[in-house]
Amino acid sequence: MTKPISPKANPAKHHPTAIPEAPPQDDIYARVTAKILADLENGDLTWRKPWNSDHLAGQVMRPLRWNDIPYTGINTLILWNTASEKGFTSPYWMTFKQATDMKANVCKGEKGTQIVYADKFTKEEEDVNGERKSSQIPFLKSYTVFNAAQIDRLPDAFYKIPEPVVIHQQERHPKLEHYFAQTKADIYTGSKACYTQSTDRIQMPPFESFETAMRYYAVLAHEVTHWTRHPLRLNRDFGRKQYGDEGYAKEELVAELGACFLAADLGFEPMPEEHHAAYIQSWLQGLQDDKRLIFTAASHAQKAVEYIHTLQHS
Repeated sequence: MTKPISPKANPAKHHPTAIPEAPPQDDIYARVTAKILADLENGDLTWRKPWNSDHLAGQVMRPLRWNDIPYTGINTLILWNTASEKGFTSPYWMTFKQATDMKANVCKGEKGTQIVYADKFTKEEEDVNGERKSSQIPFLKSYTVFNAAQIDRLPDAFYKIPEPVVIHQQERHPKLEHYFAQTKADIYTGSKACYTQSTDRIQMPPFESFETAMRYYAVLAHEVTHWTRHPLRLNRDFGRKQYGDEGYAKEELVAELGACFLAADLGFEPMPEEHHAAYIQSWLQGLQDDKRLIFTAASHAQKAVEYIHTLQHS
């Protein structure tokens, strides 16, 4: 059934010259970070929860707006986590107004999920010479969305469970092979999985050495995310000096999230590498020290995945 076109509602609409009424940014950063910290302390990787959920296993994809546009960055993590905890199988999320615009209604007693909207407002000030100058000030605003499972009378298409992608356990997957080949990354077979910036090459163990094809593509997605940090690509640098330092841990968090975003976009499970568990303590410490770290890492991961997608050609 085709979904009706609904008036596009912008829940974060604001007057361009007014300071928006929104919760203090620190509150938003602190709230999201506290939830992820709690999960990590329990040994739970928030962004991997959906793949471990009985309701969502094998059917994970990006959370979608009412108009099929995927959510990105930190909102992907927030909505994946809520879907897993609440057992929601629909990928669709929308505001109360977007639901009512489609003649649907949020079920009585249902609680929405707060996500964030990044924008800028214009601030005008006089400089020392008495001239008025305007500047763009970035801000975060939170707003509430509901999963389709919390809404009655939506068109049937919103309630359909996505079909899982079937990957044969031991055979290379043609579409995934083509996708990674299109990046033109220099990938060669060696003894371990790693990206070396000085040579700009990705080393991968033999395909046959992986327990399943899924594990191979999950590790490759992680290394290709690292590959995007090269100065000639996204020039991502966290001040890495040596193995295991703070900059190294931040880059690993970006690659971890990037692999999960890519897996969701391409339809396979992002199996973790064994040694990634060692970074959890670093991420815990980093999140405790910097409430914005998970937002920054998710943003870098999103940019990496979008860059990889732009390398695809028909």
